[in-house]
Amino acid sequence: MDDIKNFIQNEIMNLAFIKVGYDDSIIKSKLLDSISVIDLLVSIEEKIDKKIPQYLINEDNFDSINVICETLKKL
Repeated sequence: MDDIKNFIQNEIMNLAFIKVGYDDSIIKSKLLDSISVIDLLVSIEEKIDKKIPQYLINEDNFDSINVICETLKKL
């Protein structure tokens, strides 16, 4: 899962030009806007080669890298 965490961290760096920690807020802090969040989701889906179901895509499930990884474990 560390490779996914590093991948997500790098994607956020590419989108927001800021390095975030694994527990830093990325949505509630407004680090990423809605378009950037969609870009991040698409990148994650391509990386894991799975579609993330709509019901899992919400602010609570995608607010930090660690929370995203916990959400991905549900797939």
